[in-house]
Amino acid sequence: MEKSFCEKCGRELALGTTFCSKCNAQNTELSKIGQTDSTPTKYKKTDPLVKAGIIFVILIVIIGIIGAFTDSKQQRLATSFDECVIAVGEVMESYPRQCKTDGGRIFVEDIGNELEKIDLITIDQPRPNQAVTSPLTISGQARGYWFFEASFPIKLYDAHSNILATGIATAQSEWMTENFVNFTAELTFNQPNTPTGTLVLEKDNPSDLAENNDSLYIPIKF
Repeated sequence: MEKSFCEKCGRELALGTTFCSKCNAQNTELSKIGQTDSTPTKYKKTDPLVKAGIIFVILIVIIGIIGAFTDSKQQRLATSFDECVIAVGEVMESYPRQCKTDGGRIFVEDIGNELEKIDLITIDQPRPNQAVTSPLTISGQARGYWFFEASFPIKLYDAHSNILATGIATAQSEWMTENFVNFTAELTFNQPNTPTGTLVLEKDNPSDLAENNDSLYIPIKF
């Protein structure tokens, strides 16, 4: 507690009074010794723009942390190539394309059995995982023995293996050869309820023997 003293005689004054009990002098300014003034220090107000800047930086840091956590979680939960692409945002330059998470997991894009059948039949249109609409034009090349009477069957399925359309691909030149022959076809179908499906190009098999069956299948999107 602070002490006040009389300016005239030096006697200690009673708390809260300016009159000295000894010399009866009135003190206009009290002499104080002892403890430091307890009056609260007035701090300079922070500029509103500075406050706004600090808050903005904090928000950016929080958003960055949340974003990093979300991306990491998406990558951990990825179970397919498409989910990996959504989480990572980029793919490796290869065919088929590959996506690698930060944790080292690699997902390969499904392109059907195109590479396995490349020496028997190839497809130019549509390409694997291409979005298609009706009518669907199909073109490519197949060995002459993929045809019978210059044609072979084509089928379009939805993601639940329901047939959406069937058609016939026809050779565009002499088919009785072992060389590649151009073919074309067109399928008309109703818009399915599934976002993906499968296009199947079957080798014509007039013998109906299982060992002579063969097909090219590619995934597509609707």
